[in-house]
Order: sequence, then structure tokens, then C-alpha cells
Amino acid sequence: MSNGDRVVLALGGAGTVGSGIVKALLDRGFKVAVISRDSSKLEKLKGFVSPSTKSNLTTLVGNVGSEEGVEEVKQALLKSVGKITDVVSSLGFSWWQGGPPHTQPLKELHWVIETLLFSTFVSWKAFFPLVRDDPNCTYTFITGGAGEKLLMPGTGFLTVGAASSLAFCQVLREEYPELPCKLNQVKINTGVAAPDRMAPGYLNHLDLGEAVATLIERRNTSHTVFPVSCPADLKTVILEGNL
Repeated sequence: MSNGDRVVLALGGAGTVGSGIVKALLDRGFKVAVISRDSSKLEKLKGFVSPSTKSNLTTLVGNVGSEEGVEEVKQALLKSVGKITDVVSSLGFSWWQGGPPHTQPLKELHWVIETLLFSTFVSWKAFFPLVRDDPNCTYTFITGGAGEKLLMPGTGFLTVGAASSLAFCQVLREEYPELPCKLNQVKINTGVAAPDRMAPGYLNHLDLGEAVATLIERRNTSHTVFPVSCPADLKTVILEGNL
């Protein structure tokens, strides 16, 4: 199956991390579909990708964070593109610093868990059946390393939410050990930004996108976690496979 025959659903594809992945996939000839609740983000994405590839980008307004919403947009998606061969999930947010736990209301924790875990679970439950039984298909999670440590004072809920997402990915690898579909996780242990917002040690989202697109394109590994802590890791960890 050539890249042109593959249709990648990029969950979170309108965000900073996701947009870099979407652009890289389109540049390699993939067809890509992106769902977002925010139509303005989808319009911005259309302006960001290479003009010559825009015809291969399908965008839909919808909510993949609720069971009702995801089923509705799933049907609209399949009606539009016909099939999904690959899924890459970079849902959630990259930063939260609302303060120490004793200052937070329960609804704030609910929101963090809903954003980082529930949306990942609900969308996985909806779209996983489309790819699970085909060895030519892939499902790739992009997660953060914030779940393994407190990044700085006041970011505790980010750690809780990110940890729940890491745990969910671990559960999937161990619950489905014989899965035909290629199931992988790229764990980002540093910041990711667009070129005009880079900071020391950050990953350029375009470089990250190229690395993830390579992983999806190759389909030669499964049930693997690729930890990325610095720009050099994109080459050694993902492109060369040196874990």
C-alpha cells in the first residue's frame, strides 16, 4: 500500500505538535484528515500546509472528547474519506500551571483528566476498530514526559493528567500483545514549538513531524515507546531505531 493509498487520521492535528505531523505526512503523499472543535484552527492549518498538498487534507468540525460527538464525526469522516488506515493521536495540552493541589477545585482536576485522558480514550475506542486487525495499519500516540515528574511548583495537575495518559498507553500495549496493527508511542520529554517560538532544548514541531511521519511510513515496529528528550533523539531514537 503506497502512501497515496493511505489515509491518516490526525487527532489533535490542528495543534502545535499535530500540525507539524500533518504537514510532514502531506508532504510525503499521504492523505490526512483532521478533526477539531475549533473551525478557526482548521482554517489556520489549511494555510500552514504546503499549498500543493492541500487537496489531500480533509478537515471536519467535531468533538472527539465525547462518546456521542465522536460517533457523529466518525460517520461523517468515513463518508468523506471512505477509510482510515492510520491514526496518530496528539490530543490534550502541553502546559498547566494553575497552582498547588490544595488551591484547586475538583472541577479543575476533572477538566485536566477529561482533556488528557478521557478524550484520548474516547477517540481510541471509536477509531481503533478501523485499524486494529490490519498489519498494514498503524496507531501512534504522542505523549508527554510530564507524567513522570513534577516539572515545577504549581504544575501538579499536569503531572497527574500526563501520568494517566502514559498509563493508558501502557495498558493498551499489554492488553493487546498480539495486535496486528502497529501500535507505538512517541514520548516527548521536552518542549515542542513552532520555529518562531523556539527555546533552548525544544523540538521544532516540523522536525518532530518528519520523525513521526517516518515512523508511520515505515510500519516496521510495534508495541514500542520512543523516548525523545532532545532534538538529536529524533534521529537516533526514531529514524535509526536506537532505543
